Amino acid sequence: MKRRAFIQKTALSAFAAALGTEIVFGANLLKGYTPLGLQDPDPFELFKKNTDMVVLNDRPWNIEARAHLLDEKVTSNANMFIRNNGLIPPEIDVANWTLTIDGESVQNSKTYSLEELKTKFKQYTYQLTLECGGNGRSEFDPPAKGNQWTVGAVHCAQWTGVRLRDVLEDAGIASDAVYIGYHAADIHLSGDTSKEPISRGCPMSKAMQEETLLAFELNGEDIPVAHGYPLRLVAGGWPASVSGKWIERISIRNVVHDGAKMTGTAYRVPCKPVAPGAKVADADMCIIESMPVKSLITYPKSGAVLKKGRRLNIRGHAWAGELEVAKMEYSIDFGSTWKACELSKPVNRLAWQHFSASIDFPELGYYEVWARATDSQGKAQPMVLPGWNPKGYLNNACHRIAIKVQ
Repeated sequence: MKRRAFIQKTALSAFAAALGTEIVFGANLLKGYTPLGLQDPDPFELFKKNTDMVVLNDRPWNIEARAHLLDEKVTSNANMFIRNNGLIPPEIDVANWTLTIDGESVQNSKTYSLEELKTKFKQYTYQLTLECGGNGRSEFDPPAKGNQWTVGAVHCAQWTGVRLRDVLEDAGIASDAVYIGYHAADIHLSGDTSKEPISRGCPMSKAMQEETLLAFELNGEDIPVAHGYPLRLVAGGWPASVSGKWIERISIRNVVHDGAKMTGTAYRVPCKPVAPGAKVADADMCIIESMPVKSLITYPKSGAVLKKGRRLNIRGHAWAGELEVAKMEYSIDFGSTWKACELSKPVNRLAWQHFSASIDFPELGYYEVWARATDSQGKAQPMVLPGWNPKGYLNNACHRIAIKVQ
């Protein structure tokens, strides 16, 4: 009798990662068999997401919100986008989870338990805006490869943790330090544990900011597994890829970090404008840092119908990377004229700001409401798609909703 072919350990780990839990008796799975839970997974139940969210990819999981789901001033887990590069860690042993600080420019390599991080260092809470660098990619022409995000790969939640700066200083930072790089527990899509799905970082100036956190709570509760439980980096205002999930190690580097998704064209745009469709050499691509000014109308939904004579109340959020939004406007005549919105101050630096306006329409018919934010340096959102780039990053064109008056 031939021996039964059992599934390899790497494949079993990948299955467990996708399911978000261990597979009891998984060693007995036959080669070539896919567990039922992966044949038609329900991401809304699996990740406790709003069923109006849009699934762009399931390997790895990439899920975005629709504009109206982001109406909350502080984004709840149910409406937060998911952007993964690899498989969610199959095993999360919180009791034994550690964070190691190492690298060429660390003075004393140190390892901390979660409990040590929580008790040794002062805790801070901030609302921080995280946006995928590819948010809005679906509008680029010619098309850019990657998840075709529309407008919903952004959120602003409340994060609690310790300052990365405090932990780095406790280990000691050498004078030649220029960058940090993170290393996490997620699994490469191939199942090869020697490969990292993503290992990005930021310059020391960003790592040392007051609001850059090693977070362990989201909106007052443990961070959900899909968002980096039990420990993640949160660096608001920069591409969300800088805010690594499931963090186990941070390296203090004496060079620009060269981990996975840090080289080539990943999270980079042409240093100078290029023609649509142009090929750009890697050497001519610059790393994305602060995100551009942007806004989103979250109420009402696009397609709303209004009775003649009634005013339309709109609201939404605006953000500007490292900067503050200084002015918010709307237009109902396709950008020919603009009127001011009410705009709040951010609750803290790097949090999004809320805007509102009450609009009168002159006659029956079809309208579009356009929203335009201007940052504290006077730079406004473009009315149409900004400069093309090969990876479809940084689309901050004005958000628009359709309205019928009848």
